[in-house]
Amino acid sequence: MSRDELRILSWVAAALFALVAGVWRPRRLHWTALGSVLLFAALNAGAGIYVLNHFGDSRWSGGEPPLSAPSFSGTPVVGQFLGPLDTALNGVVGGVNEFLAFKQALPVALDFLAASGWALLVSFPLAVLAAGIGFAVARRRAADFEKYRATVDLLKDELEQVKRQISSGTTVDTALLAEGAATDARPGLTRGG
Repeated sequence: MSRDELRILSWVAAALFALVAGVWRPRRLHWTALGSVLLFAALNAGAGIYVLNHFGDSRWSGGEPPLSAPSFSGTPVVGQFLGPLDTALNGVVGGVNEFLAFKQALPVALDFLAASGWALLVSFPLAVLAAGIGFAVARRRAADFEKYRATVDLLKDELEQVKRQISSGTTVDTALLAEGAATDARPGLTRGG
């Protein structure tokens, strides 16, 4: 993959994740957005590390050919004595080539790492926002649960009253009429007349 393909891959993967997670869990879009930004940051950091681990790859160089050492072993008369010099020069030139390859790959890796850093910087306010939204949703659910619990407790009390009235031998209708209850709990139905 070229550097442009790596860059496009991180954008496409983050957008695809946001789309799939947004469709899968539409009520948690705040967490989906945060996850997408963190995925983008992780992919860019991974691409930067990949470039640094493979800095000798020709994809990161500007197309410059590597340096080569001249060979002294082919020199007439003294060439056979200069063989070790060829080996030493090849080692030095190899080290210089590695340094140049690293020097050319470093800006590419830093571009990916900078994109990852910017994504992490954006993720902090998104995390605070997502946590705030999650807290508000949890409070609303707790309030709704308390409302349901109060309704269930009220219905339990009414059920206990009905059980006591049935066990005492009076019917529910006469007890309700005696208490002055004029309406039924069900909508649209009225008691009496």
